[in-house]
Amino acid sequence: MSQNPFDALGGGGLDMNALLQQAQQMQEQLQAAQQRLAETTVQGSVAGGAVTVEVNGVGDLVGVVVTPGTVDGGDADSLADLGDLVVAAYRDAKAQADAIAGEALGPLAGGGDADGGPLGKLGF
Repeated sequence: MSQNPFDALGGGGLDMNALLQQAQQMQEQLQAAQQRLAETTVQGSVAGGAVTVEVNGVGDLVGVVVTPGTVDGGDADSLADLGDLVVAAYRDAKAQADAIAGEALGPLAGGGDADGGPLGKLGF
């Protein structure tokens, strides 16, 4: 009887140490990519720059700039319009942040074709 139960599968069994080492490397790469995204910022703007927002690479809102004269602070409709402009500018910036995150994390998260990601290479 063989000592390695995987020998019955034709030798060359599963190397758990290599698998764990590869998983640890992937985790470290993912953490580094997430840190870079948190430090990256993009801007979104609407109405010719009347409202500009800044979002980091993970989608957190980090700043809002409203051009003077954009809204009348005493008018409820104008203030409601300001809210809509902020939302629209955020969506613009968030779309850019999502694209950057997809590029940065896609290879690490298994993006692309079914076997293109790291887990596909491991046979999962």
